[in-house]
Amino acid sequence: MSWRLDRRMYRIAAVLVALFALSALARVGGGEHYTGSSDSNDSNSVDPEIIFFILRLLIEYPQIGIPVLIIAVIVFVVRQRSQGDGSTQKAIARAEAQTRTRVSGEQVAAWVSTLQKKDPQFQLLPMLDLAKRLFLEIQEAWFQRNLLPVRRHLSDATYQRLTTQLEILRAQGVRDAIADPEVIDLQLIGLEQSEAFDTVHVRVQAKVRDTDVAAGVGDDEARRTAKLAAPETFVEVWSFVRKPGVQTKAGDDGFQGKCPSCGAPFQGGASNRCEHCSAVVNSGNYAWVLAEITQGQEFNRGEGDVPGVSRLRQVDPGFNTEVLEDRASLAFWRWIEAQSLNEPQRAARVVSPGVRAQLDQAVAELKAQSQRRLYLQCAVGAVIVRRVDLLDQVARAYVEVRWSAALAFASASAPPPKPGAPMPHRSVLVLERAASAQTNAGNGMATSNCVNCGAPQGSSSATVCEFCAAPLVDQGKDWVLVELLAWEAFSAQRAQSTASPAASKAVPDREERERLLYMMAAIAAADGTVDAKERALLEMSAERWGVAKSNLELAIASGPKLFERLVARATPEAEAFLQQLVDLAKLDGNVDRREKQMLELAAHHLGLDAKLPVMLAR
Repeated sequence: MSWRLDRRMYRIAAVLVALFALSALARVGGGEHYTGSSDSNDSNSVDPEIIFFILRLLIEYPQIGIPVLIIAVIVFVVRQRSQGDGSTQKAIARAEAQTRTRVSGEQVAAWVSTLQKKDPQFQLLPMLDLAKRLFLEIQEAWFQRNLLPVRRHLSDATYQRLTTQLEILRAQGVRDAIADPEVIDLQLIGLEQSEAFDTVHVRVQAKVRDTDVAAGVGDDEARRTAKLAAPETFVEVWSFVRKPGVQTKAGDDGFQGKCPSCGAPFQGGASNRCEHCSAVVNSGNYAWVLAEITQGQEFNRGEGDVPGVSRLRQVDPGFNTEVLEDRASLAFWRWIEAQSLNEPQRAARVVSPGVRAQLDQAVAELKAQSQRRLYLQCAVGAVIVRRVDLLDQVARAYVEVRWSAALAFASASAPPPKPGAPMPHRSVLVLERAASAQTNAGNGMATSNCVNCGAPQGSSSATVCEFCAAPLVDQGKDWVLVELLAWEAFSAQRAQSTASPAASKAVPDREERERLLYMMAAIAAADGTVDAKERALLEMSAERWGVAKSNLELAIASGPKLFERLVARATPEAEAFLQQLVDLAKLDGNVDRREKQMLELAAHHLGLDAKLPVMLAR
C-alpha cells in the first residue's frame, strides 16, 4: 500500500513540477505593439496550494519533496532570469516608474480651474462623458467600417489614420470584428495651452473583445465570433484640442446634431462644413476635437520647448505644433496607404514631387514583379515635433513617428500572408514649406483642406482644389513631406549640428528597447549566419532589457527585410545606433563583461570597432 502511495505521490509530484514549469514558461514573451496590455496575474507569484503541497511532501515524503523543491527552485530562478532580472533591467524599471506616474487630484483640480478662467461653464465630468461616448461611437463606426458618423469629432489626421487602417484591412480581405466594448476608467492627466489651442489629455482605460474575420462576414456573425474572443484591456491617451476662449454651451454634449458655431442643424458628412455659416466643424475653433490617440506606454508629459518654434512664430504668429503634428500624421498615413494599396496617387496631396517619384518607382518595380508591399497590423504610438528650422527660403520641420507594423511582400493577385509579429519602428518625417508661409487659422485641425480657400477635399486623390482650382500640393503655403528618415539618421544629423555628441539621458521605453534589439539581430543576420555566441549575447540582451524573446527568432530568421532599411556600415547612422546601445548598457552605471561582449559584437557588424572604446569612455 505504501509503495502504491509513494508511486502515486511520485506521479503527482512529476505533474506538479511540469505544471509549475509550464506556468512559468507561459508568462514569458508576449508584448503587443501598440495594441494594449492585457491584464494578467503577477508573474512573480506562486499558487499557495503549490507551496502547501511541497511542504507536505517535505514532511511526509522527504525522498520526493526534496527533489521537487530543488527542481522548483531551479525553475523559479530560470523564470526570474528570463524576465530580465538583472541590474540593467532594474535600472530601466526604476527609471520608467519615475516617468510613468499618475497625476494627483490637486493637479486635476488646477487644470480644471485654469480652463474655467476663460470658460466658466467648463466642467470635468461632461468632458469625460464626451470622451466616453466618443470612444463607444468610434468602436461602432469602426465595426461598421463607416467613420462618417463620427467625422465631425475627429481631426483630419485622426480620420485619415482610421480610414487608412480600414482600407488596408479591406484590401487584405479582412474585417475587424469587435464586441462588448467597455470603458473602465477615464481620467484627465494633462493640460497644455498655447496661443492656438488648449489641449486636454484624457487617459482611457477600456476593454473589448476583438478578432479578425473574413471581409465578407456579416455583422451578426462577426459579433458572434468576436464574443468568443477573450476581452483585452488596454490604455490609451486621447488628446482633445479647442481654440482658447471658446465657451462651453449649457446642455450641449457635442452629440446634439447642431453646428457648434451657429447652432443650425448639422448631421455631419465628408465635407464637415456647415451649410449655414460655412464653419469647418472639425477645425477645433468651435468645439473639442479628437486630435491624437497615443498608446499609454508612449505618452509623455512635458516634452519641453521644441527647438526653433519660437523663431518660426516670429514670422508666422499662428504657427503651432498641434496642427503640424496633425499634418505630419496625415502625411504618414497617406504614405502607408499609397504603398499598401500600390496606388502612389493617394499620397499626392501631401508629398513633394521627389517623394512622389520615389513612391512611383517603388510601386512600379513591385508591379513589374507582380508583387506588392504590405504593412500588416500597422499602428502609430506617438507623433512628436522634434525640431523646426527657419532657413532663408524654407521652413523645415522634423516630426518623429513611433509606429509598428509587420512588413511583408506578397503576390499582387494572391491573398495576403498571415501577418507575423509587428516590429517597432521609429521614423522622422521631414516636412517643408516656404519660409514666408502663414498658418491658416480657419482650417485649424482640418489639415487636409485647401490651404488657399479652406474648402474640404474629401478622399479624392486630385491635386487641384475643385472649388478654387488652386494646387493642393503647394509647398509655398503648406507643409509637404520631403523625406522620411530613420531615427538613427536624424540622430546623426543632430549630433553633427551640435558641438559635442552628448548622449541623450532619456530612458528607452519598451518599444524602443525592442526596436534596438530586433535591429541588432537583423544586422547580425545580414551576413547569412548567426553563430551560437551571437545568439547567446542577443538572448542575454533580451533578458537584461526586459524584452520578450518571442520575436527574436523572427528577427534573426528574417534579417534585413524585417525593417524598412538597416543602417549602413561605418556611417554616422551606424555610430548613432551603436551609441544608443552603449547608453542603454550604461543605465545602471556599469558595463559588465557580457554587456561589453554584446557591444563588441554590434560594433564589429557596424564596422565601428575603433569607435567603441571612445564611446565607452565618455
